[in-house]
Amino acid sequence: MREKIRKELEKIAEENYRIFAAKLIPNIDNLLGVRLPKLRKIAKKIVQIDYEYYLAMNNPLYFEEVMLQGMIIGEIKLPWTERSRYVKQFISKINNWSVCDSFCCGLKFEVSEKELVWQFLQPYFASDKPYDIRFAVVMLLFYFVDDEYAQKAFTLFYQIKNDDYYVKMAVAWAISIYFRELPTLTMSYLHKNQLDDWIYNKALQKITESLKVDSSTKIIIRSMKRKINKL
Repeated sequence: MREKIRKELEKIAEENYRIFAAKLIPNIDNLLGVRLPKLRKIAKKIVQIDYEYYLAMNNPLYFEEVMLQGMIIGEIKLPWTERSRYVKQFISKINNWSVCDSFCCGLKFEVSEKELVWQFLQPYFASDKPYDIRFAVVMLLFYFVDDEYAQKAFTLFYQIKNDDYYVKMAVAWAISIYFRELPTLTMSYLHKNQLDDWIYNKALQKITESLKVDSSTKIIIRSMKRKINKL
């Protein structure tokens, strides 16, 4: 089945899309150029056939094969207590923002499982691996932007000390989403926070780029930018 899927990926790949995507995803040299909607259709098909067999593949040749594995995990209908083992195995394969964010986007769960997922994420915030941390942060911005978890999330953001660009960008992105959905609570956080200057300013920038934030609020947000002294 793996060879059959690989041939199908090669057949539907688009060179122009490969060139476009390659510019957005650094340090990846095995892109075929298959668009995400087409990958999702293939993932759904694999789930119906034999997802266990495909997920057991440890030597993916193409970027899209890794992406497919992540999409499959998002599609399989299992309780979190069972699905989490596949999630854990897949996290170790994440080595770029695109796979990370697409994986998180598709990793939906039942409302009753929310606290289980929250607890599952905690060790990844303390990891020394950038994409472990980005995975955890992006999961927050997709599934934990609410009054119950916001303050806990803000505390976690303080504790992240990794200087990797994609970690810091994820934290800034997450803060901007919290502001969009919980403006009063997040504004209070922004006024009394211990974030480093780069993350703080980038979060402000991303808030002002949101179409869901009104113009008068954006003026206030811009005025809050920290001046960074460059030696």
